[in-house]
Parts: sequence; C-alpha cells; structure tokens
Amino acid sequence: MERIKSVLMAVLLVLVIIVVLQNTQEVETKILFATITMPRALLLFLTLGSGIVIGMLYAARKKTSTS
Repeated sequence: MERIKSVLMAVLLVLVIIVVLQNTQEVETKILFATITMPRALLLFLTLGSGIVIGMLYAARKKTSTS
C-alpha cells in the first residue's frame, strides 16, 4: 500500500509540474483591494501550496479532536 501511495504522489507531482510549466503567461489577480500581476504558474503554485497547508491543518485538527 505504501508503494502505491508513493507512485501516486510521484504521478501527481509530475502532472502538477506539467500544468504549471504550460501556464507561464502573465495574469492579473485581484486580492481584496489590490491587483497583482504575476505569472499564472506562480498563481497555480501558490494555490496548490495553500490547499496543501489547509488540508494538513485540517487533518491535524481532526486527528487531535478524535484522540
């Protein structure tokens, strides 16, 4: 089972890298009252990173509340 998880993670990582590298054009992003211009790849990476962090925090909180 551990091997399957490792292979799945590697495949997902490769897919994320492919998608990010294909999206290098500049985009404008509105965050509250500010407009920020950044490459779409950076925006995708930041979104992925924040999703991972939120998922890890939620899992840690859920683990401590059920123990």
